[in-house]
Amino acid sequence: MPGIGLTAIFASAQDWQTVVPAWAMAGGVGATLVIGGLAGFYPALRAARMAPTEALLAP
Repeated sequence: MPGIGLTAIFASAQDWQTVVPAWAMAGGVGATLVIGGLAGFYPALRAARMAPTEALLAP
């Protein structure tokens, strides 16, 4: 999470308090899991419907 780290460094340099709401972090983790799951599930589903040699040769 380099964005949060860079924000914290910048805020510290300006003598600001760093506050990241828990719902924002949970939403980021949740979105990552959903998008990653869908991005991995769709190609796996397509490959499962093919013959093994055809799945290995497909782009």
